[in-house]
Amino acid sequence: MNNISIILGKFHESLIKEMLAEAKVVASSLNLQVKEEIWVPGSYEVPLALKRTLSKSDIHGAVLLGIIERGETKHGLVMAQSVFPAVIQLQLETNKPVGIGIIGPEVLPEQIRPRLLPHARAAVEAVASMLVVPE
Repeated sequence: MNNISIILGKFHESLIKEMLAEAKVVASSLNLQVKEEIWVPGSYEVPLALKRTLSKSDIHGAVLLGIIERGETKHGLVMAQSVFPAVIQLQLETNKPVGIGIIGPEVLPEQIRPRLLPHARAAVEAVASMLVVPE
């Protein structure tokens, strides 16, 4: 069985808890064990939490769950442009898959709820598929 960590953005905590519940169900159905749930304040803190968890030998991959909502400024867009490349780089450095279930950037409030469960599901499925090494 492969062990994964789930890193969660606390800024939209009640919505992220719904994503977490779905991610756990999907992980279990795919024979993945969720070893850690790591709550971080927001998306900027994701890369550091990800680096720490992927450095553990008993963690084989990670799932990121969060929401970067459209605001009055371009802060969310700038955040995503900083966070996503760092995540991809950590995935390549560690050779461990990362499923990105971060909704946004620039998502509108009315667009969030329909995306919660599909994004959580897809992030876990992506990790599971990348843990399978082709022969």
